[in-house]
Amino acid sequence: MNRLFAGRGEVISADSRQVYRFLNIGAAKPSPALLSRLPHHLLDLLDPGEPWTAGDFVRRTEALIPEILARGRIPVVSGGTAFYLRSFLYGLPQAPPADPDVRQALRRRLETQGLEALYGELAERDPVSAARIAPRDAYRILRALEVWETAGVPLSSFPPPDTLRRDFRFLLLGLARPREELYQRINRRTEGMFREGLYREFLGLLSRGYGPRDPGLKSIGYKEFFELQSNGCRTLGGVREEICRNTRRYAKSQLIFLKALKPGWRWFHPEKELGELESLVENFISSGDNSAL
Repeated sequence: MNRLFAGRGEVISADSRQVYRFLNIGAAKPSPALLSRLPHHLLDLLDPGEPWTAGDFVRRTEALIPEILARGRIPVVSGGTAFYLRSFLYGLPQAPPADPDVRQALRRRLETQGLEALYGELAERDPVSAARIAPRDAYRILRALEVWETAGVPLSSFPPPDTLRRDFRFLLLGLARPREELYQRINRRTEGMFREGLYREFLGLLSRGYGPRDPGLKSIGYKEFFELQSNGCRTLGGVREEICRNTRRYAKSQLIFLKALKPGWRWFHPEKELGELESLVENFISSGDNSAL
């Protein structure tokens, strides 16, 4: 990406973890050297205890793209959270916006009644949404109940759009490697994170008062350490292996999700097909304005 866009592009990060302050090593944030050559947006906006949703990402991205274009730069929406990308490319469902008072009341109920009771309530009110939401997915359960409280109809009555939005031109590019090569790189990257001080970073987050319920620490690379804290028999080596395993599973699921989107993406090996990728990008840029990659 640096080779393609340095000096003429700006990246909008679609990574659900890089938005959080203090999550640097585990979130694989770009280095200061790269940031000096290629500006990135949506980094370090929130504390780890604050929520960040696909809707937040879409709205901030929609605001950023005209600003980047006005500077004569190329907006490059890039990152590892496939659901964020899908939400931006297709647009958000026309569900009612978040209601802070209703959300706060539901959170108080969560503390007093527990997640199982709220999930049971959702199953009665909106069985279609309940069937799509994992019983331990507190955020989505609360959101579905919030929609019911504010709109009086189930969340499932607001289906997501299924066609690409037309207010931007898109060039949809994916970088993929053979599975064995990808898994080897994931293992090496995880080992490198531990050498750089991932465990120290986690302990620093604990010292700031953050814990397993905070949104930023529920992600791969951080959540695995909480078992180390609660289970004295667990080793750092075991945590490292679990992070590798969870990352491999996540990478596989994200690829499946992206490859199922229509129209299809164009996939390239990031080294072996770089020349073809560069030509495609150059042709797209030269063919018009109001573009997003």
